[in-house]
Amino acid sequence: MSQSYDRARPTSVPAVGTPASTYRIQLCPEFPFAAAEAAVPYLATLGVSHLHLSPSLEAVPGSTHGYDVTDHSRVREELGGEAGLRALARTAREHGLGLVLDIVPNHMAVPAPLRLNGALWEVLRDGPRSPYARWFDIDWEAGGGQVLLPVLTGPLEVESLRVDGEVLRYGDHEFPLREGTAGLPLPELAAAQFYRPAFWREARTSLNYRRFFTISDLIGVRVEDPEVFSATHAKILELVRDGVLQGLRIDHVDGLADPEGYLRRLRAEAGEGCWVVVEKILARSERLPASWPVAGTTGYDALHRVDGVFTDPVGAAELARDYVKSTDAESWAETAEACAREVLTGDLAAELATLERMAGTELRSAVLELLVANPVYRPYPGGPGLPPEALERAAALAGADPVAAVLDLLRRDRAFEARFAQTSAALRAKSLEDRAFYRWAPLLSATEVGGEPGDPAVSVEDFHAYCADLERDWPASGTALSTHDTKRSADVRARISVLSQAPELMAGAGAVPDAQLAWVARQSALGLGQIPEREPRLAAALLKGAREAALRTSWTDPDEEYEGGIVAPPEVDLPPDLAEAARANVLGMTLLHLAMPGVPEVYQGAESEYRALVDPDNRRPVVFPREELARLDGGGVPHGLAGEKLALSAALLRLRRARPELFTGYRPLAARGPAADHCVAFGRSPGLVAVATRLSHRLAGGGGWRDTALPLPPGRWTPLLHEGSYEGEALLSHLLADSPAVALVRAE
Repeated sequence: MSQSYDRARPTSVPAVGTPASTYRIQLCPEFPFAAAEAAVPYLATLGVSHLHLSPSLEAVPGSTHGYDVTDHSRVREELGGEAGLRALARTAREHGLGLVLDIVPNHMAVPAPLRLNGALWEVLRDGPRSPYARWFDIDWEAGGGQVLLPVLTGPLEVESLRVDGEVLRYGDHEFPLREGTAGLPLPELAAAQFYRPAFWREARTSLNYRRFFTISDLIGVRVEDPEVFSATHAKILELVRDGVLQGLRIDHVDGLADPEGYLRRLRAEAGEGCWVVVEKILARSERLPASWPVAGTTGYDALHRVDGVFTDPVGAAELARDYVKSTDAESWAETAEACAREVLTGDLAAELATLERMAGTELRSAVLELLVANPVYRPYPGGPGLPPEALERAAALAGADPVAAVLDLLRRDRAFEARFAQTSAALRAKSLEDRAFYRWAPLLSATEVGGEPGDPAVSVEDFHAYCADLERDWPASGTALSTHDTKRSADVRARISVLSQAPELMAGAGAVPDAQLAWVARQSALGLGQIPEREPRLAAALLKGAREAALRTSWTDPDEEYEGGIVAPPEVDLPPDLAEAARANVLGMTLLHLAMPGVPEVYQGAESEYRALVDPDNRRPVVFPREELARLDGGGVPHGLAGEKLALSAALLRLRRARPELFTGYRPLAARGPAADHCVAFGRSPGLVAVATRLSHRLAGGGGWRDTALPLPPGRWTPLLHEGSYEGEALLSHLLADSPAVALVRAE
């Protein structure tokens, strides 16, 4: 182990401003603030500069994620309350670490019992005159003066309602009772309330409040209202001003009526020193609005580029052809469009109906076609609007005049413009992330948030162009490879991606219980490999995937007979040559992520080899590799890929924290020789170079590196984790002999 590896322990309090790196921790009642506090010494030794905490305001009891907020004024008691959070912040500060918090401005929970959300409870009791009515996106007129509450397991039986003091009971449900209605006959009493309890299936067509995607248990909050913003952000801003928090992650910014207006208000209140990133999914050609006062995104755009540069375009295309042939599937473009139409006219029918009421029945088709044709998540107020090709497609199907009328309405009606954009974001998320990505299965590593499943590969040139743009425009943006929302962890995707170099491995995938799911099952099994509790974890992910795909079964209409045939396939693993290619992918992706521009985030446990499938699998209790890191720090040799990845991660995280000046600038480096295309390399500042092997299975089959060399910037260069030094140029067969991914530091 070289000396560069174990130097630069934390010695001071965290600096205000941009983190060197973040480490995401999923808090829950089983892993509260105290557990995170106990992990601080290890995380400080690992080299991160900031802990990134999942949502921590009061939420539905037992919530495993915290996105179902019930009270913005309190830190969640199940996690240890505000005292626990402040204690965590003190311990973190003592170890030189800061805190970043994930916040949820878009929605609140519709909890059970309802009274847990005090603001919503008062609105349901007092109706539009409640001071809290302005908090929520409710269309009172559409509901005839009542809020539809789709919380029942069947149609409402009015005779089963029962008045109990100031509440109305229905089975296990408890509702607030409108003042003065207690003595009315039950039918009149039910009609007199400001809400209508309903069968949950009615939400699809009759819901009259904005929700998070298609989740009726999460009601939209109107943070565009200054009073609502102040009330829902007072505690967060107090924690920022008190120095408890140094950064904020903004969940689902596309759900807000006016994202830029919200972010400007937040920036003004939080101050310039608070690091703020937004969960914003960018299409490949899309750019974050330059006027937003944020550091950047949470990093799904970086994930797509890193994954893509390790994907073979030839093999990916071959897999797509074989998949279509063996499953009779449509193309990716056809699949995505079909899913958009299904979701918009089915799952989001209530949202479409809202837009129809606002625009007029005669424009329904034009609204629908514009939403389906939009290639990005949403347009923004004052932004460029829909691209010409989207307008042309919509006009061809709905007519030029109706489309023009909708466009005019978008220009002059801010309320319609906002609701159209919010619906567009929900449509993209549900139709792509939660349906099409589960249907289209030629190469599952490509079906990730922010990805392009129909064209997954990214050339070295495009990767460099992205990094150069990131360094120039958003140098403090977040970057990520694994998150709580990724369908497969980076290391699982790294294993699946090798299929693009050996598509023949998918021959004879089978047809049990059907050809489409057989492709999903085989790739998932290869990606997961041999791990503890393999069978139940894999079976659960396959069942979720089948329901999300909604081809043969679904969440709302499960086919029990079909689902009974969904089981984990027999144990299968990558053959040795492809396992070695997967190793190259894992280490190469790790190197690029931690060395490229931006602020890298390490998901809990992913500093070592981390194989996980879709949630809840990726939210299993974290096991920190404390002992292995201590052994490495003591001069031990890494054990297997897990040890190699941990050594590389710690070395780069520590270097980022100790010498941030090395991680500035960006300069692509090009190899020379017969295998130059298999090298991706770049320099950061004058003192750091990253070199990774790409498509290593193809490289081995083509004769290896041979005399391929990498010209280096001036100076003497030393590998961060290995012996030796280089000047002028390095033969890649020598430089990458021990590891497929190497960081070099210029000797001072």
